[in-house]
Amino acid sequence: MARIAPLNIDWKPNKGSKATITEQIVDYMCEQVASGNWPIGSRLPSQRALAEWFGVNRSTIIAAIAELSDYGIVEGRRGAGTRIVSNTWSLMLPGDPDWADYVDSGFFKANNATIQAINRYEFEPGITRIGTGELDPRLFPKAMWKQVLGSCAVEIGSLGYPPPAGMPQLREAIARHMCAAGIDCTPEQILVTSGALQALQLISVSLLPADTTVYAEAPSYIKSLQVFQSAGMHVNGVPMDGEGIDVRRLRGMLAQRQSGMHGEELSAARQGVKRAILYTIPTNHNPTGITMSTARRRELIELSVANRLPIIEDCAYRDLYFEGERPLALKALDETGMVITLGSASKALAPGLRIGWIVAAEPIVQRLADVKMQMDYGASVLSQWVFARFLDNGMYDRYVVDLNAELRRRRDLAVRVLQRELGDCAHWNVPRGGFYIWLTFDRPVRMGRLFQLAVERGVLLNPGDIYDFAADNSLRLSYSYVTPEEFADAVHVLSSIVHEFG
Repeated sequence: MARIAPLNIDWKPNKGSKATITEQIVDYMCEQVASGNWPIGSRLPSQRALAEWFGVNRSTIIAAIAELSDYGIVEGRRGAGTRIVSNTWSLMLPGDPDWADYVDSGFFKANNATIQAINRYEFEPGITRIGTGELDPRLFPKAMWKQVLGSCAVEIGSLGYPPPAGMPQLREAIARHMCAAGIDCTPEQILVTSGALQALQLISVSLLPADTTVYAEAPSYIKSLQVFQSAGMHVNGVPMDGEGIDVRRLRGMLAQRQSGMHGEELSAARQGVKRAILYTIPTNHNPTGITMSTARRRELIELSVANRLPIIEDCAYRDLYFEGERPLALKALDETGMVITLGSASKALAPGLRIGWIVAAEPIVQRLADVKMQMDYGASVLSQWVFARFLDNGMYDRYVVDLNAELRRRRDLAVRVLQRELGDCAHWNVPRGGFYIWLTFDRPVRMGRLFQLAVERGVLLNPGDIYDFAADNSLRLSYSYVTPEEFADAVHVLSSIVHEFG
């Protein structure tokens, strides 16, 4: 057997790069294997030698080799060191897949690696989910569902395709529900969608040009999605404070955007051709739990009108408000048609219904309804019947009263647990509704390592950086999906890991 020449290494990582040192080393080794410079069977130098050549700590080399081993590119053998064992399929694994890089005509971008991992772990047995944005299945109102489904079985004569904008009965019921919340609208201004997420997809593909700038709170739920990015738009984060989005900072960002334009470009921007919009969750914000003050809402509407900045208001959590007087929706303050409001049955009632809605001017509803028919020919007729009955017979309102009482109880107990377990090393907000507590550690914590160690001990976390525009040393915690006892046990595990870090 021919003797394989020692590996030649004449490269060092760039410490000024945005990529981590470990990522750079893994990428470099993959390139060497892929190019044939490092053939199969080659033995890697010792960890100590690699650390000296690359100018890094030995722990960094250990992490890089572990990652290459996970991909199947290298293999460690007792007494024989670490050797290269693959140079084909395994090389396609490193990095976060983004199908837009592979197929230019592809529309949807891939989720980041952490979100993909969360989506997998959520269905693993024995996992306690304390970041999940969903109600505890044990709160499901079975008796109400039995009654509603029974009435639907009697009333439904067929399950044909629904009208493009949704069943008239449901649009009427939603319009009454929104009017009761202070949003004056008619059934003709309601579009029923297959969940609120589809509403965002419809808006992104049919109303907005590809170069649209989307402003959103930082952090924001929309940052964890690829809806706008997949449509070729740019998402910019706007800082928040205790009253919600910082309107002063947003005003400055809008002014800076216009100051960088000249001549025809500036004229086009003022006419709305080079579009900018705002996406916001003003009530029970996801992920921070903050509710925007009434004064801040009025200030935001004034800024929107002055700058011709359309607003997408996400009201998915609006019904789940359990402390104090709930502020008016932005749409209720809108006198110029600048606000499109989204609603959903997913958070309060059942995500599996896949029922959401849009409140907008009739021409917008008609346009979006036409696009929706091209997508799926309408939301589930059975789901539309069910939600219409919940709204019409008053069951939904009664159910929400009891649900909010239970959510408040769980929030109060969750805050006590956090104070006991993590009060010496973190701080957090106390939400007035919704599902979420936004917790930030007082000192830097390796969030990737925390996430993995927690999973290994049966606890699934939602790291804050999947919602933010930069690393934030935070977690989105949810008290809605687990009982207070389960939450306490999981936070105890979390606390143990954090304190182990020292």
